[in-house]
Amino acid sequence: MIYLDNNATTAIDPEVARVLAEAFSQTPANASSQHRLGQQTRSRLEAATDQIGRCLGSDLSRVDAPRLLVTSGGTESNNLAIAGMGEPEGAIVVSRIEHPSVLAAAAAAEVGERGQSGRELGWVDVDANGVISLVSLRSTLDRLTRSGDSPEAVSVVSIMSANNETGVVQPIQAAAEVCREFRVPLHVDATQSIGKVPVDLTAWGVSAATITPHKLHGPTGVGFLWLDSGVDIRAALRGGGQQLGTRPGTEPVALVIAAAEAIRIACEQQPTAAEHMADLRNQLESELVRRHPTCLIHGRQAPRLPSTTCLSLPGADRQSLLMSLDMAGVACSSGSACSSGSSPPSHVLLAMGASKSLVDSALRFSVSRFSTKAEIERAIELISRQFSKAEGFSTVDNSVENGWR
Repeated sequence: MIYLDNNATTAIDPEVARVLAEAFSQTPANASSQHRLGQQTRSRLEAATDQIGRCLGSDLSRVDAPRLLVTSGGTESNNLAIAGMGEPEGAIVVSRIEHPSVLAAAAAAEVGERGQSGRELGWVDVDANGVISLVSLRSTLDRLTRSGDSPEAVSVVSIMSANNETGVVQPIQAAAEVCREFRVPLHVDATQSIGKVPVDLTAWGVSAATITPHKLHGPTGVGFLWLDSGVDIRAALRGGGQQLGTRPGTEPVALVIAAAEAIRIACEQQPTAAEHMADLRNQLESELVRRHPTCLIHGRQAPRLPSTTCLSLPGADRQSLLMSLDMAGVACSSGSACSSGSSPPSHVLLAMGASKSLVDSALRFSVSRFSTKAEIERAIELISRQFSKAEGFSTVDNSVENGWR
């Protein structure tokens, strides 16, 4: 099977697997225990989180340092940020292309709970290339802050650093400047960026960031929420004093140690890995477009992750293509892995203004630093074969969609 669904999850790096096995084999101890073994475990945990911070441009060891909360993964980190940042009744602002875990958390807050009135929800639009509009961000914040009774009328803005479906990289530093102007904290879902593009949380100027190691050849079951110095967050769980009570529960020390190793490797190898992935992605795209001229690459005119291509074959059916490619030996996806089970139309492509035939035929292919040229050459043949079959069945006039390329 040729695995081209690395934006969903990645194979664990053998070196990371070795570190994980070694960490699991060490004497079991709870990092919150006061005896010697507990203290030793606490030291290993803190060393691992400090390493993660250093790799991402953040010194967690200094006085008044940022914090790194350990969570179960990206979904929990995103939910914690959306529900817990800023004033509990303030408005929430999200872009229209966010991950389902952000959109669902924002939607739940808008509805409200236990009969309480919900929170106002503001939107940031994107252009046809899938890049957020800073004009839309500014106008939304201006409207919400003017309508509120205090500067805290908006609790949080959430914008992903790079889109998981199209790979389009977002102008996070510029967005952070706008948010600082309105004194509103900015949360960034950085899940897709680490190991693919340079990531410096301090230089970004954000208030919070979600990190997920299984997207960069690390373990599943663990994630992180980075909080800048002075940023508070309300706990979603109760029952323990771990992590200053912000996210109680026994920390999975072995997973954190393995995640730290995965992030270290990803950041150190990022320049060469990005070049390798971009070469493979470009080969895949150029050859498929050459063989099938109606193919359209979404977001091609914008900065993109080197690993990701989202393309449409107008007139084809994405679910049929996905299943036929799976049977042929190519693993890809038709959208976000967290929503593709029910296979709704891509909210990302719809936000970009893509036509129905483009949305209905969109597939995502994503490579990793472990992908090979031989795999891509073979994948091109297999994908092209299925595309040719789909083109043979299609009776759609694609002349209008050709203008999107």
